[in-house]
Amino acid sequence: MLKSSHIILAVILMIGVMMTGCNASQARNGDVVQVDYTGKLADGTVFDSSAERGPLEFTLGAGQMIPGFEKAVFGMKVGEKKTVTIPVDDAYGPYRDELVVEIPREKLPSDMTPEVGQQLGFPQPDGRTLVVTIIDVSDNNTVTIDANHPLAGKDLTFEIELVKIQ
Repeated sequence: MLKSSHIILAVILMIGVMMTGCNASQARNGDVVQVDYTGKLADGTVFDSSAERGPLEFTLGAGQMIPGFEKAVFGMKVGEKKTVTIPVDDAYGPYRDELVVEIPREKLPSDMTPEVGQQLGFPQPDGRTLVVTIIDVSDNNTVTIDANHPLAGKDLTFEIELVKIQ
């Protein structure tokens, strides 16, 4: 015969297991998630971090992030931490020489003085903005721009912590 104290203890243990299970859900496609992260290059240089801004929020599986980052977060539990290295093809892709072009200076706004390292935005038909970086300003009235993402051609390492699943 079970004593009532044993039954109460069993009920308390079951409630504890159920409550722990509620917090153990895994991140799935369609979930709005919040992550803290630090992104590093192969040499250890930090190129981005949420430390100063707070967690990054995005919808998992909606294509808002690079594919390798989404794959890394998929299946994580709140509080879980991991470090992943994302290869070029799951990050910003390979560096493409054909995205480096020379344009006449007259294609830029007349009041602009182009400088190496300056970024320009060009509206696209689909509503997005193409960001390019000026990599050379020549004496013959041309400017060389690079439309590659600054992290193209690089493997990226991320330290990720899943903070919240909504």
